[in-house]
Amino acid sequence: MRVDKFLNSTNITKRRAVSEDMCKNGVVSINGVVAKPSKDVKIGDIITINYLEKAVKYEVLQIPETKTIPKTKQNEYAREV
Repeated sequence: MRVDKFLNSTNITKRRAVSEDMCKNGVVSINGVVAKPSKDVKIGDIITINYLEKAVKYEVLQIPETKTIPKTKQNEYAREV
């Protein structure tokens, strides 16, 4: 699954366009490498989002099968490190 779709479907970002822009501007990295929006994520990858105040890291636990998942199940797909 593409990183921009993953961020959107796991409710880390509100819209896919937002996560796509974040990737294009170099805010999102996977395993320490700046990621393009089309970069595929795999189980075990560490996604880092560099916000203005802090950097937040997420570990990919599962890849969602559906377009969106409930917010209550977010912890099954991505865990904040």
